[in-house]
Amino acid sequence: MPVLKKLAALVKDPPPAYLFELSEAGLAYARGTETGFLRFDPGSLLASPVEDNLLRADAIRAAIAAAAPANGSKKQRPAAVILPDYAARVAVLDFDSFPSAPEEQRSLVRFRFKKTIPFDIDSAALSYFVQPAAGRKKIDVLAVIVALEVIARYEALFRGAGFHPGWITTSTLAALHLYHGDGIAVLAKLCGRVLTVAVLSGEAIRLFRCVTLEESSEPEILGVLHPTFAYVEDELGAPVNRLILCGLPLELGRKLNCEAEPLRSRFGLPGPCDAGLLGYLESIEN
Repeated sequence: MPVLKKLAALVKDPPPAYLFELSEAGLAYARGTETGFLRFDPGSLLASPVEDNLLRADAIRAAIAAAAPANGSKKQRPAAVILPDYAARVAVLDFDSFPSAPEEQRSLVRFRFKKTIPFDIDSAALSYFVQPAAGRKKIDVLAVIVALEVIARYEALFRGAGFHPGWITTSTLAALHLYHGDGIAVLAKLCGRVLTVAVLSGEAIRLFRCVTLEESSEPEILGVLHPTFAYVEDELGAPVNRLILCGLPLELGRKLNCEAEPLRSRFGLPGPCDAGLLGYLESIEN
């Protein structure tokens, strides 16, 4: 999605040679043209915006070492790291007006986030982007925030494995680079117990939700998607044109009276545990 190239990552350096995407299921990785997936033992990682995600850090570090063996150099290797969606908070904030000074912008975004996040706003990493207006009177700001304690543990994990994690983002934000289209679309991605939904209008994100499900059953999933479709009708004044699915059956489209299609990538069909990785590869190839 072109607009996301303008959204700074939480941490950002030039594109690295190593790429990792973490999920509760395992570690997806890319090194040069080689890609792969290493499954974790259950309970190794538990995504959370407020608590330590790495319950078995040694096992996860071993997977990283297996995916990218040490090269004998003491110099840390640059790496991009994609976190689970539920480790962060992503939101679209609307403003009647938005200041031009970066410090004032950050203060205003933090103020709006303050009452909606379950951690200290002053101890968090923040990135945001002012989206195209597209005829709207409101100013929409896409913002992502992660507790410093959570992101620091991920950074320490990779530093301990010999990497410099200079580019960090979240799974669905990276996966949105795979979306190409206009009109109104809904992207829904199910990764284990976490359902992430984004409403897309042209090059802008109009709504972003990330929720945990009890059983990941169809009624639970539809219980999230039906209100999302109603939001589109009420707030955007038009129906959803496309339903894009990752980790979910295409039959959901029939239940929502909408044409459904899988999320696609020129590197292969994205799955719930590597969609961010493939989206990142898409972004650096274009």
